[in-house]
Amino acid sequence: MTKLSRRSLIGLGLAGAAGLGGSSAMAASEPFFTRTGLPIGLQLYTLGPALKDDLDGQLAQVAKAGYRTVEMAGYLGRTPAELRAAFDKAGLTCPSSHVQARPNSTDPSLADLDRLIADARVIGIRHIVLPMFTIPERILASMTSGEDRRSLFARLGPELTADDWLATADLLNIKGVALLKAGLTLGYHNHNVEFAPKGDTTGMEILLKNTDPALVQFEMDAGWVVAAGVDPFALLKAHPGRFRQMHVKDVRATTRPNFAFQQDPTEVGSGIIDWQRLLPASHAAGVRDYFVEQEAPFERARLEAVRISADYLRALVA
Repeated sequence: MTKLSRRSLIGLGLAGAAGLGGSSAMAASEPFFTRTGLPIGLQLYTLGPALKDDLDGQLAQVAKAGYRTVEMAGYLGRTPAELRAAFDKAGLTCPSSHVQARPNSTDPSLADLDRLIADARVIGIRHIVLPMFTIPERILASMTSGEDRRSLFARLGPELTADDWLATADLLNIKGVALLKAGLTLGYHNHNVEFAPKGDTTGMEILLKNTDPALVQFEMDAGWVVAAGVDPFALLKAHPGRFRQMHVKDVRATTRPNFAFQQDPTEVGSGIIDWQRLLPASHAAGVRDYFVEQEAPFERARLEAVRISADYLRALVA
């Protein structure tokens, strides 16, 4: 897997585009999303707590900004029927949802497939995505009383073993069988801890090599890939057809390569990722669903940030 220095991050995309859509980007005469006929989507996590308080109002603004699809990251205290009604009212569809592995008190998980499948049919979801690896019990038990989730995640890179990654791969394979029978796909979304070295491999490579391509696809979070110091073009080229979805997420040049859930986020088009090359390269490699996502902290109102990203992508000739 090609690793990048901090300096090479700034020129990201100049190398590695050949053979993955780089030439088509140069020849394109119309915007990427117009040319491909694909909608611009938004991962609703981006909107933060305000979404739960004003679902209809926020979704109306999302649609006004030019988004046509959304990806869920929880039920926001609503029933599946209420969510579907809200999406329909805004003129949005929700083809994808992030779903946790462990049971919880509100939303269905991979531990409750019957409910998950039934809810997906109501909402219109086609793709279920595990948003991150399963955290072993030994690590959860080691949390101190004052440790928050971010500090826990920051130490996971060195503490997760190859067997831990294999356990996540096994979970994906098992759940993928049942979801496929129900007409749903199962995917995995990366952060940057997946790229921490494990001997001569990484957690990401273990997941890719030990999941059945017929059962498990991947959602590349481009921002987290770059935050790990990894070349997304090389990753796509090494695993054609495995990445079906993408989080279109940008980061600033001040982002230092790391495996500890750290990045300096910004609106799409304002950072260092060369979207003019990466979008056609990802499409050539099999990506068909694109969801803008931005991490906190935000320099402006979240809805304004997602509008800036949508404006950029709608006009981007690639």
